[in-house]
Amino acid sequence: MKKPLALAGLIWRAFRSARGRSKRAPAWATAAFLPVLASGCVETNADTAAIVIEKQGAFAVGGRLIGDASASLHCDHGVVEYQIPPNARAMNLLMWHSASAVAWQQRWDGGEGFQSIFVRRGFPVYIWDGPRVGRANWGCADTAYAPGVGRDQQNFTAWRFGAEYPNWFDGVQFPKDDAEAFNQAMRARYQEFDTVPNAQLESDAAAVLADRIGPTVALTNSAGGLRALLTALKSDNIKGIVMYENVGYVFPEGEGPDLAPGPFGPVEVPIADFRKLTRIPLQAVFGDNVEKSANYRAALEQAKRFVDVVNKYGGKAEILMLPDAGLTGNTHIPFADMNNVAVADLLSKFLDTAGLSARRN
Repeated sequence: MKKPLALAGLIWRAFRSARGRSKRAPAWATAAFLPVLASGCVETNADTAAIVIEKQGAFAVGGRLIGDASASLHCDHGVVEYQIPPNARAMNLLMWHSASAVAWQQRWDGGEGFQSIFVRRGFPVYIWDGPRVGRANWGCADTAYAPGVGRDQQNFTAWRFGAEYPNWFDGVQFPKDDAEAFNQAMRARYQEFDTVPNAQLESDAAAVLADRIGPTVALTNSAGGLRALLTALKSDNIKGIVMYENVGYVFPEGEGPDLAPGPFGPVEVPIADFRKLTRIPLQAVFGDNVEKSANYRAALEQAKRFVDVVNKYGGKAEILMLPDAGLTGNTHIPFADMNNVAVADLLSKFLDTAGLSARRN
């Protein structure tokens, strides 16, 4: 039996064909089409309809110019690509992964990623590569790359596909029997230069971007969360941050965890600066099997401390555990997992509840 939408399409094409042979459509076509129209079946689902884009493009932002008029270099800028649908919502979504823009653009099996899902849902979507990474890799300082044989196996555990390569977690939201999916996942990375100074450099450029495009919610993954928190200290146009499995946080001076400084901080700032984070809604999201990974157990504990401190100063921060919301098997990158539409639904709910989903006037 044809699905209602397909049936409506067949009837409509027959209606058009019949009318093309006559000035009046036959009674059978009108009688068949009108009840389907009245039932609403011809309305397409928001996540399956054609993507309509009013404007798209890309540009560089921020950065420095070194040298002189005779020998110069434009460097340390970020690069962003964007898609803006018609009748767009007022809030931009800035999708920020410290190691892979591609993760926002597709599901692990090649299905639609958050970029397409949220353009369909009416949001202007910006995909960000910060200074020195991805499409913005001309830096103002020397950098080095050496092939890291074994990184594939490190990715396997870092992205929490399993506790140890090649043993997958039961029910993991990755098409583990699809060799091409694994191939694509392993190729979806680039250098990310995880240091606090580099995070500050990236946040400098991202703040310029936010001030250029206007009110923005940063959607981040992994070390991108620390970078976005630092950006919110530098631009009032960061109106909210959703951090998927963030590994680095900002604290008021003297109130951070007793940890030695590392590639992801923690970063301590004056309380006057920290209070800027209390003015915007913040959500830290974690997937499944966190308790089976020492690294992510520690990241979750730091997230709890961060949320407690933000809320102590009157903020609006929360932690969402996806298993508590009924989603199981999610990896370190839940927005690319096989159930990413369900993950997107939870994000839409958060944005709506926080008052961040209104349309532009």
